[in-house]
Amino acid sequence: MSAAAQLQVGPLILHSMLELILTCVLLFGVTTIVTFVVGPSPISRTLPQIHVELVIVGAVVAALLAGLIISRPGRISGGHMNPAISLAMWRFGVFPGAGVVPYVTAQLAGSVLGILAARAAWGTIVERPPVLYAVIQPASGWSAAPLFAAELIGMGVIVFAVGYFLSIPRLAPLVPWLVGILIGLGIALLGTQTGGSLNPARQFGPAVISKHTAKLWVFLIAPMVGAELAARLLHAFQKRGQVLTHRLCGTQADRRPLEDRRREAA
Repeated sequence: MSAAAQLQVGPLILHSMLELILTCVLLFGVTTIVTFVVGPSPISRTLPQIHVELVIVGAVVAALLAGLIISRPGRISGGHMNPAISLAMWRFGVFPGAGVVPYVTAQLAGSVLGILAARAAWGTIVERPPVLYAVIQPASGWSAAPLFAAELIGMGVIVFAVGYFLSIPRLAPLVPWLVGILIGLGIALLGTQTGGSLNPARQFGPAVISKHTAKLWVFLIAPMVGAELAARLLHAFQKRGQVLTHRLCGTQADRRPLEDRRREAA
């Protein structure tokens, strides 16, 4: 898809609905993982250390995220599941601006639906601490300013790395695992401090349903700013290269490999 490409209304609606479903499954999965690892369970009784629990949560979420990206719906829609990723793909010139608002709307709606589905599936344990709808609550020492910086930098690193990998055909298929690993590390390393959201949709549903919205604006805005800055930085860093696709699977929708546009232009 080129910078001038435009999604027709029909495909745009379909792809947005797929993003809603994917994000719903992601948040259902995240809440389920938190419920059975951090909440009252044999795992939390056996491994009561929160740092160990967060490593487990990060590893399972990483696998879930990578699996959703390479699933058929993920290959069709792009498997963003993150408003900051959709924004970055537009800024990279491989995703139409007309698709950003529908995608972001679908992702936020999917976040809420995923939390509601987890509550329906697992009962009241989801709404009680320590699960509390899997809402991210930063440590008491984190005010809005450092939290904003942490989310901005974290998302910026992810967007820069993803854009770089998606500009090199041999590296592009590794992006699902790259995204999963980076998000998993964010959860494991930042979970007890900032919470390691790195995705506006990750926090939106839990915060809205749990009514813990005091710092929600930080989790919504900071990753978007980080994505914008990272896209600009990558553009300045890569003098000749360009991102080849908005699909995080790193291939065409039918699994065909990407073509190097620099080679075509030579």
